[in-house]
Amino acid sequence: MKTTSAPSIFARTAALALAGALLASQASAMSLRELQALGMTDQQGENYTNYYLVGVMEGALEAHLQAVRNGAKAVICLKGRRLEPHMARHLYDAERRRSAGIYEADMPVALVMTNALAHAYPCQAGSSS
Repeated sequence: MKTTSAPSIFARTAALALAGALLASQASAMSLRELQALGMTDQQGENYTNYYLVGVMEGALEAHLQAVRNGAKAVICLKGRRLEPHMARHLYDAERRRSAGIYEADMPVALVMTNALAHAYPCQAGSSS
């Protein structure tokens, strides 16, 4: 009978949990096509879309900040400015207009929002978030 040490079992379990979390987060990302369909669902469609965009904006910013804390180069620098929930829709629409024809329907909304934040709040050389 083969025995395994507790640290080995813990490491394997942690790796499986991480892989599951990554797959779940990828599977739950809404595409541009799905967001557009959500906006056309009913009278509340536009509200649902705006609410989703606020969450994506906050999530994209938090993911960027976590990456920076882990050593990645900062590409979004707020420099003390605040991001308000009502800004999410404007940022998203501005990025879609600015890069018209670049984004495909199956691309995630988070990609557009991350690019929108990086364009609206760029970092200069030597800046940090």
